[in-house]
Amino acid sequence: MKCGARQGRLPQAVAAQLASLLRRSRDEEDAPKQGAAEAATAESESEKEPDEGEEKPERARAQLPSPRAAAFAVLGMLGLGVLLGSATDQFAQSAGFPTILLESTEAPEEEAAPEVASEPETEAAAAPAPVTAAPSTAPAEVPVVEEPLPSAPEPEVPILEEPPAGLPEVKHVFVIMLGENGFEETFGKASKSKFLGKELPAQGELLTNYYAVTQGELANQVALLSGQGPTPETAANCPNYGDVSPGTESLEGQVEGNGCVYPATTKTLPGQLVEAKLKWRAYVEGIEDGAAEGKPVTCRHPILGTPDPDQVPAPEGPYVTWRNPFVYFHSIVDSPECAEADVGLPQLSTDLKLKAEKFPALAYISPGSLTPPEAFLKTVVPEIKESLAYKDGGMLVITSAEARQGGEKPDASGCCNNPVYPNLPAPPSEAPATGPVRETGGGGRVGLLLLSPFVEPGTTSETYFNHYSLLVTIEEMFGLERLGYGAEPALTGFDESIFNAGS
Repeated sequence: MKCGARQGRLPQAVAAQLASLLRRSRDEEDAPKQGAAEAATAESESEKEPDEGEEKPERARAQLPSPRAAAFAVLGMLGLGVLLGSATDQFAQSAGFPTILLESTEAPEEEAAPEVASEPETEAAAAPAPVTAAPSTAPAEVPVVEEPLPSAPEPEVPILEEPPAGLPEVKHVFVIMLGENGFEETFGKASKSKFLGKELPAQGELLTNYYAVTQGELANQVALLSGQGPTPETAANCPNYGDVSPGTESLEGQVEGNGCVYPATTKTLPGQLVEAKLKWRAYVEGIEDGAAEGKPVTCRHPILGTPDPDQVPAPEGPYVTWRNPFVYFHSIVDSPECAEADVGLPQLSTDLKLKAEKFPALAYISPGSLTPPEAFLKTVVPEIKESLAYKDGGMLVITSAEARQGGEKPDASGCCNNPVYPNLPAPPSEAPATGPVRETGGGGRVGLLLLSPFVEPGTTSETYFNHYSLLVTIEEMFGLERLGYGAEPALTGFDESIFNAGS
């Protein structure tokens, strides 16, 4: 940009003033051409006396500016026009200028043009900068700084419901899930284990009318962890490790179809605990023996869509997949927590030495089918009862997945409004049950032993419960929602009649 060169159009008022001055200048230049004629006339009339009240010609000419004065006036106005034109053009190119003209309260002071004209042109062009640097709409002066900005949202933590009245403050639940054992052979007169049939019941409370909910060890364990009913595959302990298909969900929250592995959307008790910022862990016997065959030593399961090679215990280890119900849910096996939480049975002894707050809220213990229950329980039960976790609000549950479904006296009875499962063939017609027990449709009477500081040792309860009742009880203790068939209104969990210590 050339110094002093005008950029843009002149303001209308300045242009009009300059035009007027130029016209007056041209008139004065034409005056000499008319001078001779006017001089002759003036000389002839000078001898005459002017009329009364008439001004003399000299006085009239004295009121007009001389050519030199007019020239200086024109130059002054041109200089002022250049300065104003440069300034207004610079302002016009600023995005905030219209806002300044409309909103700024300093406008009268900015119009003092004479003060600007006395400065050099380069400074005059930059003079408006302080005004534009602090317009009334500038973000730095917006009053919102007086109010604190909203902070980043805190991670959402589920609000847990209060446990129902009568439930104790249980912090750690230990579940020892035995295999296929009816009540009589485990706790009754036919029991071959003095420790399990006599000594342990004297230390806790025996629930004599506790039932499995369906046939199949795996199907019953799946029901306990999720409230899901069986499929034909889970009832057969899943010889083929495949997805439940089609896997649609009914209005009751049941996954429909046949197969073994439930969709990622299927809710589980372990998933509920994780959402509530609580921990779970499964201690499965034999899972760690997979290292010898190059298999995983945690979260061990077959390849999806293939036959299960661990359907029966192998000589190198007692692990069978269907004794590990956690690996039948995509929400568990597809998450990193499975490798950390689904571990071998030897890890239990190590974890029992932890401080109470470090121990999981749910410890699911699954001994292999080759291990005699009495020898195993004589070792693990005293370790549990001596742990800090058990002493800090612990509850130990010992039960079986189902009663025997073969042999001389199979037991397929069920209780407690046991549902008719839509994924299984329709059961044969039978006479309606006159009490809480049906002859078919369940997994038989298995019984449950409860050891806890919250129960009176050596007591029994004849109230009817099943695996869904245990699921509901655990959920209510930790303030979780009911899942699957556990949400049936008629189904009840353990109450103050079970937790009878001090009553």
